[in-house]
Amino acid sequence: MGSDVGTESPGTPEPDSGILRVFGRQLKRFRLRAGLERAQFGVRTGYSASTIAAFEQGRRVPPPRFIDVADGLLDAGGVLQEMKEEVARAQYPAFFQDAARLEAEAVELHVYDTHLINGLLQTEEYARAVFAMRRPLLDEETIEQRVAARIVRQKIFSRWPAPLMSFVIEEAVLRRPIGGAEVYRGQLEQTLLTGQNRNVEIQVMPLQREDHAGLAGPFTLIETKAGQRIAYAEVQKSSHLYTERTPVRELEAQYGIIRAQALTPRESMAFIEGLLGEL
Repeated sequence: MGSDVGTESPGTPEPDSGILRVFGRQLKRFRLRAGLERAQFGVRTGYSASTIAAFEQGRRVPPPRFIDVADGLLDAGGVLQEMKEEVARAQYPAFFQDAARLEAEAVELHVYDTHLINGLLQTEEYARAVFAMRRPLLDEETIEQRVAARIVRQKIFSRWPAPLMSFVIEEAVLRRPIGGAEVYRGQLEQTLLTGQNRNVEIQVMPLQREDHAGLAGPFTLIETKAGQRIAYAEVQKSSHLYTERTPVRELEAQYGIIRAQALTPRESMAFIEGLLGEL
């Protein structure tokens, strides 16, 4: 969450990730039931036998498209597909996995961003450009896995009951054409479309504001179904979930001031439309 609700600066998935082991065992069971060797199955799914072995042993995160194809080829009856979202979350680094789970189940989510368009608002192309800029460089397969995991998070917008969501984005973030002109245009358009949802409010913090309560950096506020209020802050590959009432209350007060200092949602939509008009 934080600057990107997960810049998700992920490295290799945790080798002992429980869901990956469970998925791998089920995948192997269905493959053996179908009477297929790893090499045969790999040919049908477009992967090498060594990659299939890595999936089955929980050492590598299978992409969503592979899971869909494998479920059909092995006549798994949806068993593999049912694990797709949990498997996708295993692509996040350990420091983000708890936050990803809380985000997916939140009844309220309020985000302040300072460096990038939030991951929940990103287009696939923008997300891919973000991961391609990572240093040290990520290989192409890892980039695609990270993009897929980010898109899975966006299912929060189709949930019902719909969670109440708000985003405050720094103007500088909206002016940064990450990925080039076409990607930038598509990202601005998607931000506008998302802001039209009745349960979503998007606000822009103008560069010209002399008073600014958000100088300490990005953060996210989460309210759970049980009524627990949690705050999440992230920097580089470190993060922290705040559950004690005092620090959470301080960030809630800070967010309220930030929202008051930002443009209103209607003014913000007009501002983004103006940026599109400049392209």
